[in-house]
Amino acid sequence: MCEIFCFNSNTPKQVNECLQCFYNHSEEHPDGWGLANMQSDEFVIDKEPIKATCSQHLKDILSHPVIGKNVFAHIRLATVGEIISPNCHPFHELDDNNRSWMLIHNGTIFDYPELDKYREYENGDTDSERILLYIVGKVNEFEKAKGAPSTIKERFNLLTDIVVDLSKNNKLNLMIYDGDLTYIHSNMRKTLYYLKDEEGFLVASTPLDDDDEGWMEVELNKLFGLIDGNIIFESEEHDNEFIQTEEHEKAIEEFLNSL
Repeated sequence: MCEIFCFNSNTPKQVNECLQCFYNHSEEHPDGWGLANMQSDEFVIDKEPIKATCSQHLKDILSHPVIGKNVFAHIRLATVGEIISPNCHPFHELDDNNRSWMLIHNGTIFDYPELDKYREYENGDTDSERILLYIVGKVNEFEKAKGAPSTIKERFNLLTDIVVDLSKNNKLNLMIYDGDLTYIHSNMRKTLYYLKDEEGFLVASTPLDDDDEGWMEVELNKLFGLIDGNIIFESEEHDNEFIQTEEHEKAIEEFLNSL
C-alpha cells in the first residue's frame, strides 16, 4: 500500500540521511511522494504524483539540509483514488480556530459510511483525505459545544475515540500533527516500527537501518501522543486489530487493475 515516516525531536535535527533511506523504498511505492516539515506554526509541504526516486524536485530538496523537529514523509502505492497530486500525502486542513492539521495514512478504509459525506469537500478522491476532514469536523463540533479551543488532552481523548471507531474492519496506520501533538496509531502487525535514541523519535513502516538494530514494532491498537521526542499520552488498547483477508486483497486488486 504505502509507507510512512515521522521524526519527532525536542530540537531541530538534520534528517536527510533518514529521508533518503526512506524514499529509496519507492520502487515498490511509485504513485507519489510527500514531505512535510513543521516549522513552529508554519507547515512546509511538498508532494508530487510520481515515484520519489524519479523526482528532480525531491532531489533538489534533499541536496540541501532538511532540518526540523517534526518531519513527516510518505510514499504512495495507490489503493483508493487516482494518481494525481491532490491524492498525495500529507493532507492539510485548518479547523475553525485556525489550527493547522496534517495527516498521512497507510491503509484502506473498507467500511465507514460516515466518511462519504466529505467526498464533495475534498480536493482529491482518497479515503485518507476524508479521514482528515472527518477528524477536523469532529474537532470543530467539540470546540463549538465547549465554546472555546480544546486543550491538548481534550484533543487526544477526542482522537482516541475517533480512531477506535474508525479502526473497525479498516487498516488504520496514522500519523497526525496538530501543531502541538504528533499522533501515532497502528492496527496491523509488522507494518509500523519506531526507534528512540538521542536524536529523537523515529517512526517508519519498515526499519530504516540495514541491521534493524534498536527498532521495535509500534504497539498495536493504541493511540500515542508525542511532543519533543517523548510519549506524552497513551490510550488504552482497543480490540480492532486489522487482519487482511482474501476479500480485502480482492478489493485492492480490483482497484489497482482499474488504474
